[in-house]
Amino acid sequence: MKKTLLLLILPVFLFANFFEFKPVKVTEDISCFIGDYNPVQKSNRGFVSNICYIDMGDFLVLNDAGATYNFAKELNAFIEKSTNKKIKYVVITNYHDDRLLGASYFKEKGVKIVGASNMPEMIKEHAIKYERVLKNLPSDLIKNTKVVIPDILFEKEYIIKGKKKNISVIKPSEGTQSATDLIVYSPKDNLIFTGNTIFNGRFVNYASDSNIDEWIKALHVIEKMNVRYIVPGHGDDFSKDSFRPTLEYLEMLRKQVKVAYEKDIDPADLEKYVHTDKFNNIPHYNELYLRNARNYFDQLEWQ
Repeated sequence: MKKTLLLLILPVFLFANFFEFKPVKVTEDISCFIGDYNPVQKSNRGFVSNICYIDMGDFLVLNDAGATYNFAKELNAFIEKSTNKKIKYVVITNYHDDRLLGASYFKEKGVKIVGASNMPEMIKEHAIKYERVLKNLPSDLIKNTKVVIPDILFEKEYIIKGKKKNISVIKPSEGTQSATDLIVYSPKDNLIFTGNTIFNGRFVNYASDSNIDEWIKALHVIEKMNVRYIVPGHGDDFSKDSFRPTLEYLEMLRKQVKVAYEKDIDPADLEKYVHTDKFNNIPHYNELYLRNARNYFDQLEWQ
């Protein structure tokens, strides 16, 4: 009797999904999946960034693909079952592992992958970035996961036309959190999906390849678009003002670090000039606030 019961349970265990998807309906045609607020680790299985799909009428567009082949495979199955429609395009809003690597599944299916024209260059330059997923996640989860290059590369704007609506994939500036960051604008839904151009729910990560002036410029572009919904790359605030904390922090960071740089301080003393405690209630502030300042300070030194 015990052996029979084990045989009945075992197949269910073997074919269990890694993820339990809980979509948030933002508009009639757009639903999003909210990623964990922590870095990639075993507990979140690499699902750390927001992902949305748009119903174009005759097909779907997916904004970002997740961190692994198996994540994308399960997400695709869930979405197809929920909508009875196929994903025809996947927009990759930057080259980071948590948004790009799942595209390896969609590439295999013949789905069109869209990205910024400089993405192949950035993928090559930051190849070490992809080791995070490969080292931190279980082997069965990352199986078949690999880096792929988008099929459709563009410089400023790419329009996807559907039976029900058109959407614009836009590069709002030369670079924001990364040099490859894109936003997706659906006029009919009065919504922008911003990828890593906007953070809420977790603290802003200003990396060594971020561009503070162009990032602030991009946020002002988004502000002028005056849409009803702004979906960040991280966090669950979809309001039209969800960009403001990111903008306020970056302007504060730029001003304070420039003062320190102009005083020709020793980088070891930079902490004395960084006063961004207003944001210290945001997860990961303590780990990132000084590193962000140092990254920008280093950029100023090498200008």
